[in-house]
Amino acid sequence: MEVHLKIIGVLLMALASIHVFFPKYFSWKEELKSLSLINRQMMTVHTFFIAFVVFLMGLLCLTSATDLTQTKFGRTIALGLGFFWATRLIFQLFVYSTKLWKGKTFETTIHIVFTIFWIYLTSVFLRTGLK
Repeated sequence: MEVHLKIIGVLLMALASIHVFFPKYFSWKEELKSLSLINRQMMTVHTFFIAFVVFLMGLLCLTSATDLTQTKFGRTIALGLGFFWATRLIFQLFVYSTKLWKGKTFETTIHIVFTIFWIYLTSVFLRTGLK
């Protein structure tokens, strides 16, 4: 399981890093113009902190895989992360509209890849936490 946690660590750190490109890719400068200043800044700040937390989760997995698998405290953290990613998986499947990806090759591919990724994260963390 430690190998999987280290792989997850690298993948989460990569995921966090791509958040840097979100504002340009999603045309936030143009798309968010109609929002108030506070709402525009909340999008930026929240995106930063989501990326930061995801990066730190990755760093934790990469540097502390042994502790996560072999200590009660580590398994408790892993269980919590398992519930976190299970919730993210539920949102992927039931909250995002299928209109965002259905019938669009690139978006469908991304939807499938991230669904598989959330399943992987959920299963590794829950298996580690429930061990």
